[in-house]
Amino acid sequence: NNGKVDCDAVLYATGRGGKIDQLNLESTAVETKGSFIPVDEYSKTNVDNIYAVGDVTDRIALTPVALMEGHCLADTLFGGMDRKSDHKLVASTVFTNPEIGTVGYTEEEAAEKFKDIAVYKSKFRAMKHSFPKSETYSLFKIIVDSKTDKVVGVHVATDGAGEMIQGVGIAVKMGATKKDFDVTIGIHPTSAEELVTMRSPSYHYKDGVKVED
Repeated sequence: NNGKVDCDAVLYATGRGGKIDQLNLESTAVETKGSFIPVDEYSKTNVDNIYAVGDVTDRIALTPVALMEGHCLADTLFGGMDRKSDHKLVASTVFTNPEIGTVGYTEEEAAEKFKDIAVYKSKFRAMKHSFPKSETYSLFKIIVDSKTDKVVGVHVATDGAGEMIQGVGIAVKMGATKKDFDVTIGIHPTSAEELVTMRSPSYHYKDGVKVED
């Protein structure tokens, strides 16, 4: 959009392609899409007895997700279970400095899906950065479905965000509400206590449109 951003460095992330060129897929009837193999929720290709899991399926390119897909497939084929791969509310981290931890819907995705949401947002300097007067800040955001009070997204940029978001991911996956967060006692002094002490929304979305409070 011809805008200008002042920054110290730029990270150019081009994504990745599936490494399928040595799988001899041309000798099968397996369909491909670019360098990836489309599969259904049971990781089955368009051929009944051929399955694919992991990055090559272009779902979520994370090692723990590939492990989950493999376990679900093994349990379904050999364990007598009916396990579909579950790609909802997968937590992840970008190991930058500070780290970025995220689980659930982004603000834009939540507004589109749930229409009415409340966004809680806090920017602060953690105590360990306050005394030496470092310019390192933390950013926390909680996204709540206004109709159900369920927390549908949590995003943090702070030291140790990966360790933090793993625990938060359990709560979000279990369907925790904002009230559940609010009645949880914080651990002081930690940055993570911000997750259970934000009481007032920074702004709302009504019918998918942002409304400043």
